[in-house]
Amino acid sequence: MQPVSKEKRKKVLGKARRIVVKVGSSILASVGKGLHYEAFSHLTKEISELKRQGFEIVLVSSGAIAAGMEKLGYKTRPKSITQKQATAAVGQSRLIHIYENYFSHYQQMVAQVLLTHDDLSHRRRFLNARNTLLALLELGIIPIINENDTVVVDEIKVGDNDNLSALITNLIEADLLIILTDIEGICDKDPRNHSDARCISLIEDIDADMEGVMGETKSPMSVGGMASKIQAARKASRFGIPTVVACGTKKEVLRQVLKGKEIGTLILPRMKTLSSRKHWIAFNLKPKGDVIVDEGAKKAIVQKGKSLLPSGVLEVRGSFDRGDSVSCIGPRGKEFARGLVNYSLKELEKIKGRRTSEIERTLGYKYSDEIIHRDDLVVL
Repeated sequence: MQPVSKEKRKKVLGKARRIVVKVGSSILASVGKGLHYEAFSHLTKEISELKRQGFEIVLVSSGAIAAGMEKLGYKTRPKSITQKQATAAVGQSRLIHIYENYFSHYQQMVAQVLLTHDDLSHRRRFLNARNTLLALLELGIIPIINENDTVVVDEIKVGDNDNLSALITNLIEADLLIILTDIEGICDKDPRNHSDARCISLIEDIDADMEGVMGETKSPMSVGGMASKIQAARKASRFGIPTVVACGTKKEVLRQVLKGKEIGTLILPRMKTLSSRKHWIAFNLKPKGDVIVDEGAKKAIVQKGKSLLPSGVLEVRGSFDRGDSVSCIGPRGKEFARGLVNYSLKELEKIKGRRTSEIERTLGYKYSDEIIHRDDLVVL
């Protein structure tokens, strides 16, 4: 981690035209004060101006529960799932109405898009969502995306809007992810508790440069915190997308970021990136089981880019069918890859450790020589 030159920042950010902007609840609302209407006003004005300059903007916005709390007169955030869902149901219509009202001052149309993890994990629905969002952008409409909190449960939950915004960068093939929060950026200490905290201007390798970075920070209105922002930046990085984490309360923060001003934290993308499909396999799918492999199979996958064959499988666990996502676990118990499996758990129990030539004789049929083909396999 080191200071970034103005020239390098401008070079990286100057290429961005299609941008995902994520704004958190801590910017839009606070406990006891409700929604910050001035924040909505500044945000919509700035996005509208950028839109007129030729930028394509997709807005991932939190705030449904906060808006529902204000409308229902709640002073504290609901704790039970059903209360959160009900509050979100009340607040989501309120939230989009506020955005429509403020954007209308600039003759800017918006569209509400509510997603769950299921929408992003099923390939056909993923592609349908992509086509819809790209059609909206082509029409000059700003999509406003939120997780569908009214129906979401753990099984279909993305987790938080930081991670949702990272998945959206892959969905629409964006050029840049900007995460707006209530602190300066990613710091070496929590600035709320340490007056000497230093904002890190550049992270060149998100996988290696995180030593000494502050731990969890979270406001009463937020879900994610700084850890989720780092996780989101890591996902975007694997798709070749830079991320900027910046303070959303700063005046014209988006304009300053796009001009290459030294504001917030710039996280550079990985040099070796994933294709859109492999990014979808790695981050959109929730593994339904584990395939434990021997050291030879692990080395063949990681170092040589090979497929996983039945001879390298030691053990299988979970509950999965053909075509499901599974985690590949090394001999030491750590996940090192994910992929789409060509055989079910029951089938793998029968053919694990065997040679490829023995598959058909053992099962009476054969789908593939590989347990996971390299085209469906992602090293993490």
